[in-house]
Amino acid sequence: MPNTKEPITVATLAAFSAAWNRHDIDSLMSFMSDDCVFQTAAGPEAYGARYEGLQAVRSAFESAWINFPDAQWTHDRHFVHENFGVSEWTFTGTAADGSRVEADGVDVFTFKDGKIQLKNVFRKNRPNLPAAK
Repeated sequence: MPNTKEPITVATLAAFSAAWNRHDIDSLMSFMSDDCVFQTAAGPEAYGARYEGLQAVRSAFESAWINFPDAQWTHDRHFVHENFGVSEWTFTGTAADGSRVEADGVDVFTFKDGKIQLKNVFRKNRPNLPAAK
């Protein structure tokens, strides 16, 4: 079935990234398809952990800000080709113990009917940095 919605563009992915940095869950979820899937960078399976459906994905997205209240994704670049896309970024955040994370990563996307159907995260495995003084 052909894509009947407006296609995802680089500007769409930039707006999605901006919503992450605003910690704006409602805006983030407006980009996701009803049958969305989120695969995390870490978890018990080869793909990390998988969350399926709007409510599960919403909860998983919100957990990023619970675990890292100052989470930001900076230095972003976005690429789109047909129903696939990639966003590159540097993640920074402070964990509950005060240690800091700064690591590069990418999201690999699959699009469906003008929405993000799959967000698959890959992030460098770097030890946390000492707490800021």
